[in-house]
Amino acid sequence: MKIIDNDLLSIQEARILIENANQAQKILATFSQKKLDEIVERMAEEVKKYAYELAKMSEDETDYGKWQDKYIKNRFACEYVPVRLRGMCYVGIIGEDKENKTMDIGVPMGVIVAISPATSPISTTIYKTLIAIKSANAIVFSPHPRAKNTIGKALDIMIRAAQGYGLPEGALSYLQTVTPAGTKELMNHKETSLIMNTGVPGMLKSAYESKKPVIYGGNGNGPAFIERTADIKQAVRDVIASKTFDNGIVSAAEQSIVVDSCISDEVKEEMKKSGGYFMTEEESQKLGSLFFHLDGRLNSEMVGKSALELAKIADFCVPSDTLVLISEQKYVSDTNPYSKEKLCPVLAYYIEDDWIHACEKCIELLLSERNGHTLVIHSKNEDVIRQFALKKPVGRVLVNTPASFGSMGATTNLFPALTLGSGSAGKGMTSDNVSPMNLIYIRKVGYGIRNIDEF
Repeated sequence: MKIIDNDLLSIQEARILIENANQAQKILATFSQKKLDEIVERMAEEVKKYAYELAKMSEDETDYGKWQDKYIKNRFACEYVPVRLRGMCYVGIIGEDKENKTMDIGVPMGVIVAISPATSPISTTIYKTLIAIKSANAIVFSPHPRAKNTIGKALDIMIRAAQGYGLPEGALSYLQTVTPAGTKELMNHKETSLIMNTGVPGMLKSAYESKKPVIYGGNGNGPAFIERTADIKQAVRDVIASKTFDNGIVSAAEQSIVVDSCISDEVKEEMKKSGGYFMTEEESQKLGSLFFHLDGRLNSEMVGKSALELAKIADFCVPSDTLVLISEQKYVSDTNPYSKEKLCPVLAYYIEDDWIHACEKCIELLLSERNGHTLVIHSKNEDVIRQFALKKPVGRVLVNTPASFGSMGATTNLFPALTLGSGSAGKGMTSDNVSPMNLIYIRKVGYGIRNIDEF
């Protein structure tokens, strides 16, 4: 019997991919921004033809979320992102101040290793590919094992299209024998310049141990504060739309609602009208006991399930029009599953006396997982909004918008991104909506304008 060691195969494959990527990137670095843009546009046009098929395929392979919403995300990545990238310059002279005689030169990082999640496999892969090639970087993917066939198909489509327009062979590639050992080899290779990890916390420790710069689009534990001056109907509509999108697997989606006590009854009533089901204490305990394994790991079988499926798994009945399950809570703690990120349509519900206490509760929630991803505030009081923006340990503050859509730049003017940095609390090197600007160095050029005697 022939024994195949997949770890060794994966490690060898990783070495070859990085070495090829390194050679390809040297050629890519000589391309003009115009040439790079042609390749980006061609890849986006071609993969767009498969956006529907890939959405269906990703739900079938991963059993996470809803293909209809994955289709929306796929189109966002291959239609909206390229439009925003159009006309933007990231290589060569990207800025010039003729009066002060300085210039900025965009220089690609080199070879990027990208770790893609199973939750949003296609949209994330398309987006990372586009921003990497736009900025003249080679990129090597380590697909999530649960989505490797779908991710592989999307990459094959883009590789074919890009090479037809002159992309050097090896500049875009992926690990086909996927093992943790192979992924670690990709990250540790001396020619790897940067690691982009989107939503795969299990590989984060290894990424840091590689001593390479890490961009981490991490798990979030984002609260939404509904303040007394908010448009309650609109705020509730936003929260429900956001939390049900792709069955709650978007990491920026709201995990908790914090409500001003004077409007709590009104918010609760509106939530019920909009498909929110407030669980009893017993139902909350039944469901809460299923979210995490004894060692603290998230139970993947609860990820991306609908509210009706979750209630059925937890063995209690809810109305057939239920969209979100809600658990009333008072405290934040390490042992409370409702204080943590849940990648499904389940919300914790907190009532606080005023915005100052709500502010403290939001900080508690954000710090409970130490990632500082995204916070939403629904309010018409500009002073309160500014206090929240100034004081929260968080990567982005969204105002009067659904978190899932506002965070990625669909309902806001933030950069359209499917990797949202959570570096404000020490995870990764940036808290930006990651763009090609995060994938380049800037070389500064300064002309002499004073002689040494003047100085």
